[in-house]
Amino acid sequence: MTALRRPQSVAGKVLSFSILLILAVGFWWTAAAAEVLAEKDRAKIEAQLQDLTGEVNMVMFTQELECQYCTQTRGLLEELASMSDRLTLSVYDLVADAAEAKKYGIDKIPATVLMADQDVGIRYFGVPAGYELNALVETIQDLSRNQTDLETEALADLENLSDDIHIQVFVTPTCPYCPGAVRTAYRLAQEHDRIRAEGVEVVEFPYLATRYQVRGVPMVVINEQVSFVGARSSSYFVEKILEAAGMEKMEEREEGR
Repeated sequence: MTALRRPQSVAGKVLSFSILLILAVGFWWTAAAAEVLAEKDRAKIEAQLQDLTGEVNMVMFTQELECQYCTQTRGLLEELASMSDRLTLSVYDLVADAAEAKKYGIDKIPATVLMADQDVGIRYFGVPAGYELNALVETIQDLSRNQTDLETEALADLENLSDDIHIQVFVTPTCPYCPGAVRTAYRLAQEHDRIRAEGVEVVEFPYLATRYQVRGVPMVVINEQVSFVGARSSSYFVEKILEAAGMEKMEEREEGR
């Protein structure tokens, strides 16, 4: 018995082609970029990590017999941890350590949690390779300092945020604009206790690329209902967060008084 196939619209064909192109390019890069760091890259990153002023812990979830990229991710994180006495790595098995996975809200691997003395909701799913490695290192620096360079105005607009916010940033290792979007999401999570932010490498999770109709990267999805494509300013992120929360910006509310 042959299943009938529905005709696909032109828009659907374009979307499918875009997803396949993103995945194909990303797949080529991921396998290569997940190897041991080149010496010049290692020297640069080691210099950055020497300036850490506070303790930062990387918590990784793996299951090496099941996960194609877990071995590469673990090797990369171990190399980073070896560069600074203030940077540590804890490794858990997604199944054997189910209680820890539930505690951190981990449902797919490889997964990396970045935290200082407390968990502020920063996650990365996939191998943090290519351009995304820079975002990882810079976020470690922010957590070590216990501060970010996020604009005061952006934080002020979020002062009355009462809803929990979940930001997903879909990326590929070859996208030069993706780290900017990931960094903004991570800064917001670090500065606001109601925000959690995830970087998701779409090559390793193609079902999510299909689910969220990722047509370009970086693509940002907030609370499953508001989305946009591109590396935007922190003020734009805040506008979309407030939109997802059903709130208006502070100045707009004041003008309506």
